[in-house]
Parts: sequence; structure tokens; C-alpha cells
Amino acid sequence: MTATTATVPETTTADQLESILATAQTASRTWGAWLPARRATALESVAEALDAAAGDLVPTAVAETNLPEGRLTGELKRTTFQLRLFAEVLRDGGYLDARIDHADPDWPMGAPRPDLRRVLEPVGPVLVFAASNFPFAFSVAGGDTASALAAGNAVVLKAHSGHVKLSRQTGEIVAAALTAAGAPEGLFAVVFGTDAGRETLKDPRVKAAGFTGSIPGGRALFDIANARPEPIPFYGELGSNNPVFVTEAAAAANGTEIVNGFIASFTAGAGQFCTKPGTILVPAGSGLTEALRQSVLPAAAKLLNARIQSGYQEVLGRLGSDSRLSVLVQGPDPLADPPSPTLLHTTAQAMLSAPHELQQECFGPTAVVVEYDDETQLEQLAETFEGQLTATVFGTEDDRVAGLIGVLARKAGRVLWNQWPTGVSVTYAQQHGGPYPATTASGSTSVGTAAIGRFLRPVAYQGMPQYLLPEALQEKNPLGIPRLVNGKRA
Repeated sequence: MTATTATVPETTTADQLESILATAQTASRTWGAWLPARRATALESVAEALDAAAGDLVPTAVAETNLPEGRLTGELKRTTFQLRLFAEVLRDGGYLDARIDHADPDWPMGAPRPDLRRVLEPVGPVLVFAASNFPFAFSVAGGDTASALAAGNAVVLKAHSGHVKLSRQTGEIVAAALTAAGAPEGLFAVVFGTDAGRETLKDPRVKAAGFTGSIPGGRALFDIANARPEPIPFYGELGSNNPVFVTEAAAAANGTEIVNGFIASFTAGAGQFCTKPGTILVPAGSGLTEALRQSVLPAAAKLLNARIQSGYQEVLGRLGSDSRLSVLVQGPDPLADPPSPTLLHTTAQAMLSAPHELQQECFGPTAVVVEYDDETQLEQLAETFEGQLTATVFGTEDDRVAGLIGVLARKAGRVLWNQWPTGVSVTYAQQHGGPYPATTASGSTSVGTAAIGRFLRPVAYQGMPQYLLPEALQEKNPLGIPRLVNGKRA
């Protein structure tokens, strides 16, 4: 660990960083050679240690983030759950995608087929940038760390400035649990300071990076990763508006539930979820706009930190001064600290004329209500959105919205039907990612078991003797994992 014993960790020095990276490179090779089941046991040890320390961790998180105890307790549970879920993935072994093609002199392509065996292997040390809005689930021991460790890589974690004490505390628990499980020294380390994060990203020993944060910050880091002499994969989650489309039939049948659900969703966590619905498109004359106008918004809640607060004020101020937007309803102190929630209003015509300006993400308790005149406008409106994490349709079984769903499937990583996007379940089929600027790598996910694939790379072995093959590819299948043999599952 690089954290000092001081209450607030110091910035990681260049000498400390060099030691961390050198050790991580060696540790990564040792850890990657461990059998998956052994890594699984170590991940479970980390989960148990974090659960045992909840009484210390949660109060620190409350003090640093302004988030309530109940929310943080649930988030810590989610964090340890995903560690255990990746342990399950490791024991199953299917994540290795092992493929074996035996030599075939009569292979019909016109030339003999050699013996080829392909498996996914660890990429090497991974840099993870912690997020501010989920100080457990997307931070030190969060999803990126869990998936990178599960894949067989060392992790260097760049702590977020919004919760440095919690980062030190969590990092020490993770490192100690891994050491107690027999993991190599330096497998996991936390670094502090913007410069340390940037220099780590540039270092040739780092082979991939994960990030959750703002579009400007993420794009700057993405550019660094790609400008390296050896560019590396940069899995950045940057920003999302998460539009919601309400059909005429749904408004008529479930208007009250939609209004109440929308208010609860866009203000959940003071509007600081990456899946917050920032825009809702409703039919004119349906009564939904008026119902929202007359609704009582939740009380003001403090944002995560001063930087989030100032950024929210800046964007809301910009939206509030746009003549195409009007205030539909807002609390008494929309720009105060803490800020009261705000709902803005505009028309479909205005949205079509200035989508970039009216769809910008406002990270906090603000959303935009768009009134459309005819459902034929929905596909056209959907086309104006950039890449999204989520897109939602509230409709009925009689609605003919296949075209709209098709557009949204091109725009977003997760498309929802009659459900709100705030709430990202950690599952086998989850997809938390989308086209840019939602993420920098739309083919990947940062939540769910498929996230392990970001930190693996394929290697094929041709004509290799059995004793030199990885166990996953040996003929006797000593790991007992599912494999594709000569094109058939075995």
C-alpha cells in the first residue's frame, strides 16, 4: 500500500510510484499463473474482510461523501457480492473461452488444419480510476478492481479526491486480505494525486485502464492512453442522458405511476447516478406535463463534494439561461448548497433544433421534460441523442414501437421497457456501457460478469506439446472447464 498512516494520505511520489509499478508487474505475472479456483478463494477473502469492516468503513464514507448510511451499507453489500460473483465465474472457467481445433489433414478450406488451441489470458497490470458517486461499488474495491483481479491482473488504484480517507482505509483492507490469502506482494496498491494517476497511465508496464467520471476528464485520459508509444485499452464511462420515451397509450393508462416513478428516479441519490433519466419525452395534451408541474419534488440533498456542486451549478445555470427551456417546477433554492431539484420544459421542435445544447448531462437533481405532438416524432427525436448507457420506453402491448426500439438499441447499451434505469443489477447478462460518449469502448461492460473480458486477451498455441500448454487447453482438461472442441461444446 502507498497510503501513509496520516489521516489524509499524501500525494504519491515519483519514487513510490516506481516501486509500486515494478512490484505490480512481477505480482501480475505470478497472480496470473494461479489457477482460477485459487484466485476465487482470494477474492472471497477480500469480500469477507470488507464485510467484517463495515462498521468502520460506512461511517468514514458517510463523513466524506454526504451519502446516507443506509445507501452506503447497501452499496458495500453490492461490492462484496460482485467479488463473490467473480469468484463463481472463476470456478466455472467458461470465461476463458477455451477453444481446441485438432489437426485435420482433410480440412475443407483447401489446406490441412494444424492443431490450434486458443484461450484468454491476463493482459497485465491494470490502472483503475475510482469514481466519486459510488465510493464502494465503483471505487477502491469496486467492479473494475474486482474484474481485473479476477482476470489475473495486478491493480493500481488511483483514489478519488472526494473520499481519500475511505480510499486509504478500504485499500489497506483489500491489500491485507490478499496478502493473508497468499497473493504476491504488490498485487494491489492505491495511489493518490492527479499526477500519480496520469503518470501511471503513461507507464509502459500498465496494460489497460478503467475509468468512471466526467466526459472532459475521461476524454483527456483516453487520449493519453491512445497517445502512448504502445496504446492500451481504456475503458471509460463518461456521461449519459438516459432518455425516457412515453407513448400516448402508456401516458393514458399509467400516467400517475410514470410521473411518480420519474420523480423518484431522477432525484435518487440527489441525481448523481450515471443512469439518472435526464430527459423524459411525453405526449402533449396527455396531462403528464401538468401533473409534473403540480408535483412536490423531494427536499434538497447535499451533493457529493464541492467540485460536483460547482459543476452542477454551472450546467444548470447554462440550461436555465437557454431561451428554449423554461422552468416547469423547482424547489426554493435550485442553485444553493444543497440544491433543490429542478424540472425544465421544452418542446420536440426545440429539441430537434438544438439537441446538443438541450441534452447535455446535468449531474445532479435536474431533468428536462420534452413534449411531443405526435408519436411519429419519437424515432426522429431518438436519433438526435448521442451514445447512452440506457434508454427507456414506457408503452403498452398494443404500441407499435419496434422502430423506436431499433433506434434506441443503436444508441444505448441497455434498453428498458416500463422500468426505470436507476438500478444496475450485478448479473450475468448485465450491460453497463454504450456508444461514445457514454463509454469509450461500446463493446464492453463495467458491470456484470462479462466485465472480466475487458482485462483478458486471446492467445493461440499452434502445434504445442501437451506439457507446454496452459491447463485450460490440455487434452485431459484438468480444470474441468467448458470448452469448444472441433467446433462443438464439450
